[in-house]
Amino acid sequence: MGDYLITFLGIYFLCLFKFIAGPVLGFAAGYALWEIVVVTVSGMMTSVLFFTFLGEWFKKNWSIIIKKKKPKFSKRTRNIIRIWQKFGVFGIALLTPVILTPIGGTVVLTSFGIAKKKIIGSMFISAVFWSIVMGISIEKLLQIPFLRNMWT
Repeated sequence: MGDYLITFLGIYFLCLFKFIAGPVLGFAAGYALWEIVVVTVSGMMTSVLFFTFLGEWFKKNWSIIIKKKKPKFSKRTRNIIRIWQKFGVFGIALLTPVILTPIGGTVVLTSFGIAKKKIIGSMFISAVFWSIVMGISIEKLLQIPFLRNMWT
């Protein structure tokens, strides 16, 4: 039980920063799909909750610390704004696990002034969806003999 808990907490900690760590490391640890979903979603949602409720403070103090002259609209910010204009909150939330990080997606939504309830709800739906999709995909991909031989 001690090894299981240490493994679970290690994967959980990595999911605070990178979503993909949950499905990949969960599968490597021999977790069932429901365990992969639980560890991945709980890790992402911890980051989402933390940065949602401390987002305004973080944004205010972060801008004071960083005084470099950066271009206001980089290629990345233009792409985020384009996604925002086309798909709104759910577009950003859907792309957070795949392209952005849990922290990055939450900070983007917070900076757009989205209600905390909407951020948490959309991120939760996205986290559950992507953890199931990635968990099943990794399992199915490793049934291919070439890939299975590389893994073991």
